Amino acid sequence: MNTKEKLQDLESSQDAALSASRRVYLDLRLRIVEMSMLPGTRIVERDIAAEHGTSRTPVHEAVQRLAEEGLVEIMPRVGTFVARIPLDALEEAMLVRTALEIAIVEEAAKRISPEGVTVLRGILAEQRQYTDAGDTRGFHQTDEAFHAALAELSGHPGVWPIILQAKTQIDRYRRLTLPLPGRMEHVVDEHVEVVNAIEKGEPSAAVAAMRSHLDHVLPVLEVARTLQPEYFIQHLPERAHD
Repeated sequence: MNTKEKLQDLESSQDAALSASRRVYLDLRLRIVEMSMLPGTRIVERDIAAEHGTSRTPVHEAVQRLAEEGLVEIMPRVGTFVARIPLDALEEAMLVRTALEIAIVEEAAKRISPEGVTVLRGILAEQRQYTDAGDTRGFHQTDEAFHAALAELSGHPGVWPIILQAKTQIDRYRRLTLPLPGRMEHVVDEHVEVVNAIEKGEPSAAVAAMRSHLDHVLPVLEVARTLQPEYFIQHLPERAHD
């Protein structure tokens, strides 16, 4: 094998490792955010590697990345666990999310078209179906689709990935609140108010409706904390360095 072939082989191996690491990362991140891996769950890298049919190196890289995002807590000489939900991070994340979503909805109300309204109404119809079925996962997915559509209609779709990153911890907490009686119905009603204002082309009313909607996110926190106090912590511990 000549030098060029060796370099190509090395690059191919590196690409495969990167792909495996990203695959593991995305899978673990989804499971943590969806709360199918609950706070406090022990993460055993060799078990995850076996599950994904890969070596431990990509798993270790994925876990390190999740730790940097505050989704995994690495405790030296104790173990690695799904991190508890930090209360201080929720308030900060809501500040960021509210500022961005209000800007988006204001622009969407200024630029709205009949086709855009049809898209939003269609998402709301899906949300009602999932609400009636008691399907919290489907409901959450359509909730994401609704807010992503607002970003698209605002003419600033690139803002949505920023919001997604900012609200990671909020999403974990919200998954705990969706099964609460009347919670999903209430969210859909709030979305309807937002769409009504957008359809009328009234930016100030759309902003007020969105602010009211987002203002109702954190107050439900006390209920969730009462039901599952072990899932929360005031703030994440400082990350241990390798």
